[in-house]
Amino acid sequence: MAMAIAAASMSKSSFFPCSAFDLSSDRYTRTGDSPPRSRKDFVFVVNPKGANGRTGREWKKLLPYLQERLGPQCNICQSITLGRYHAVDITREAIRGGADAVVAVGGDGTLHEVVNGFFWEGNPVLANDQGPDHSTTLGLIPLGTGSDFARTLGWRNDPYEAVERIVEGIRSKIDVGVLTANSGEKHFFINVADIHLSAKAGYYASKYKTFGKLCYVIGALKAFIGHDNLDLKIKVDEGGWELCHKVTALCIGNAKYFGGGMKITPTANPTSGAFEVVILQDFKWYDFVFKLHKLYRGTHLSEPNVCTRSVKSIEVVEVTGKGDVYVQSDGEHLGFLPAKCTILPAAIEFFR
Repeated sequence: MAMAIAAASMSKSSFFPCSAFDLSSDRYTRTGDSPPRSRKDFVFVVNPKGANGRTGREWKKLLPYLQERLGPQCNICQSITLGRYHAVDITREAIRGGADAVVAVGGDGTLHEVVNGFFWEGNPVLANDQGPDHSTTLGLIPLGTGSDFARTLGWRNDPYEAVERIVEGIRSKIDVGVLTANSGEKHFFINVADIHLSAKAGYYASKYKTFGKLCYVIGALKAFIGHDNLDLKIKVDEGGWELCHKVTALCIGNAKYFGGGMKITPTANPTSGAFEVVILQDFKWYDFVFKLHKLYRGTHLSEPNVCTRSVKSIEVVEVTGKGDVYVQSDGEHLGFLPAKCTILPAAIEFFR
């Protein structure tokens, strides 16, 4: 988070209304003429380095179309991220400034940061000097490596179609997960949180993003080195502790996909008010080789060493207590066990 704060201090600018923006800022620019504040302010948070720079290139191509389709309706304000966690701070300041929508332009990592920007110290961020009925809508233009949340919604990876959804303005409330790992800090996620092997694979995959989708394969191979299935204890919906033997991975789905298209929690629905938890037990390396197609198709729930359940909250702890079981959400490494996940039903309004 220190990087985000430093990045914010590097590029000072006024926030709302759009006409007050410092157009020379590297961080925040308004496109088009200077329209009145009576029109809605839409802030587009762009990660130009996403997908090995493809996000930035595609955004430049998309911008004229965006201006043509949305320009008559609203003020288009683009904000270019300068580094990790910068999108979190941009989103918070935009919401406090009265933005009507904040749209993540990039992959699941950018979306994850923007979602976290909707919260501060565990509570929703509120607009300054706005009435109680004002809310900021979350939007997504998928231009990243994975775009797993877009898959859950059945979207094609087409940014022009995403613009049209924003133009149509159809909104619905979606759930958000809140995860607390060993650091004690709350993190919010919109897609999937996971524990043990898959989280370790995600940690290594993040080091190889320059390889595109191949990073997920590299991450999985490195995670298998020295991997052991472990006994874990879980507590579901504030009930009693249960022992889960030889856990390979435990996945908590608000949405269906992770890892660049793996349908790990196939019945999860981000409007259901509950997580789908899927636990893989006693998987060997050859199980992944022979059953990988099932994991991608979402047909693995019938396997005898896979169990699933619907929960509103889940706590997970180690039995041995070594403190080295990885935890991540939306592909972001968050620390190690113990961890607790809780659902926040209908937490954010979203362009569907």
